Amino acid sequence: MEIEGKQQPVRLSTAHSRALGEELRRARHRARMSSEASAEAMQWSPGKLSKLESGSRGTSKWDIASLLGRYHVDKATRERIMTIAAELDSGNFLRLHDRSPDDLAALSVHERHARGIAVYEPLIIPALAQTEDYAVVMTGGPNAAAIRMNRQRALRAPGDRETVFYIHEAALGQTVGTPRVMQDQLRHLTLIGTWAKTKVRIVPKTVRVHPALRSPATLLAFDDPLRPLAYVETDTDTVFHDSPSVVDVYQHKMRYLDTVALDGEGSRQTLARWTSAYALGAA
Repeated sequence: MEIEGKQQPVRLSTAHSRALGEELRRARHRARMSSEASAEAMQWSPGKLSKLESGSRGTSKWDIASLLGRYHVDKATRERIMTIAAELDSGNFLRLHDRSPDDLAALSVHERHARGIAVYEPLIIPALAQTEDYAVVMTGGPNAAAIRMNRQRALRAPGDRETVFYIHEAALGQTVGTPRVMQDQLRHLTLIGTWAKTKVRIVPKTVRVHPALRSPATLLAFDDPLRPLAYVETDTDTVFHDSPSVVDVYQHKMRYLDTVALDGEGSRQTLARWTSAYALGAA
């Protein structure tokens, strides 16, 4: 067994190292191997594997390849993880996905550990606030929507996480599915706005056009000393940033949204008005 003779300096994990660690943890779970058995097979201390999976230490690409061999991963998984391991940790990285990013390791690990989540969407309801029927339309089918629902449930566990959804009023007027789907979706937004530590803030159509309103974004905050993380989803990939200079842009964006979005009561009134419009067939 590997003996770590002298105490290793504490390494501050990054978004990239935590994402790699989550990929390795998932591979171990799929192999149905305990952390103790995995460490023993590699002749590592249990602490080394634990720190590797949490992103608080690194190791060589040879070690990672050997570990994946112990897990008997398939070729596609091996190539994906080895590509991640070879990436330069520059504070910005991209992860390809199919129609939605809901099962990305880089996304789930950071959402689970975030103490604060701020989301802005200009044209659709945010993924973390969608009903299942709405998600079926947005993801392309019930199986993908079920993964999104599982992602939401994972974030409803008791804790101190605070979540705020900034939603442009234009998203309320976009009919996704049927008017009935939209009625249920807007009622759901009204409901989650009453949950402890969750806020729904509507940006009214009367707000003047501003660069901060143009593109969607999500900003995650963590307990010190971990840096905040921003991510943006496109049709084919999700881009993650924990570079301070980039994150500062997204923090400025969220501060601006806080100044122009309606308060809780104003947002509830706007949601009620749009819900009634769909009920009357006027939307």
